[in-house]
Amino acid sequence: MLQKPNVFFLSHGGGPLPLLGEPSHKEMVTCLQSVAAKITKPSAILMISAHFEADPIAITASATPKLIYDYYGFPEQAYQLTYPCAGEPKLAEQVQQALQSNGITANLDTQRGFDHGMFVPLKIMFPEADIPCVQISLNSSLDPAMHLKIGQVLQQIDYENLLIIGSGFTFHNMQAFFAKQTTAMQKLNQSFEQWLIDTLANPKLAEPERTQRLTNWKLASGAQFCHPREEHLLPLHVCYGAAQRRCESVYELEISGKKASMYLWQ
Repeated sequence: MLQKPNVFFLSHGGGPLPLLGEPSHKEMVTCLQSVAAKITKPSAILMISAHFEADPIAITASATPKLIYDYYGFPEQAYQLTYPCAGEPKLAEQVQQALQSNGITANLDTQRGFDHGMFVPLKIMFPEADIPCVQISLNSSLDPAMHLKIGQVLQQIDYENLLIIGSGFTFHNMQAFFAKQTTAMQKLNQSFEQWLIDTLANPKLAEPERTQRLTNWKLASGAQFCHPREEHLLPLHVCYGAAQRRCESVYELEISGKKASMYLWQ
């Protein structure tokens, strides 16, 4: 019998700040540590990061991937961070075959390393770096229906004790992070957060309605303020696609002065 994977969507904060002791990311660090302690330690991780887009979809296939310091203007120590976990080429091949069998073109990429959407949260959750990881890109189309389908395909991967992680951020308006906070901004942030929580956790919603809501997410109050561009939200679509049910646990927190959330299916 195919074992369903655990699925976790996390809000990964600002660049390397969670690893640099930034006070505005303290709740995030605590949350990630508590989730890691709650779940069974996985034998491998499939990571969908907001910082990896390709068309066709790309899958990291190196056995020893390097880190990509894809952020700018931080202290020197941010560029000396390490996370020496292994890749898992066989799992990458399984993912490619599953996607292509379902009509989604995907390529193996043996050159690309792990971006900060991967190594920053995983260094907090699993600091021993002893769990092999494969990253899957978003599709550059940023089509929500496609990313829900990608998740549905990943649910079919036959790999014991697999953890699927979507690494994004439920609030990602960069101008708003640096602007003076207003009541109107707070209301838009709160409104979209409540819509997400209701969409993903309300037991009264049928799954087709959840799918429809996520497909048409831009219609939600505050949606396009919170996400002028949707790449930080779409890892959540992949997670729901992989779970196909309401989440068991919602984590509400504040990151850099904005309301954010994380979701766990187990």
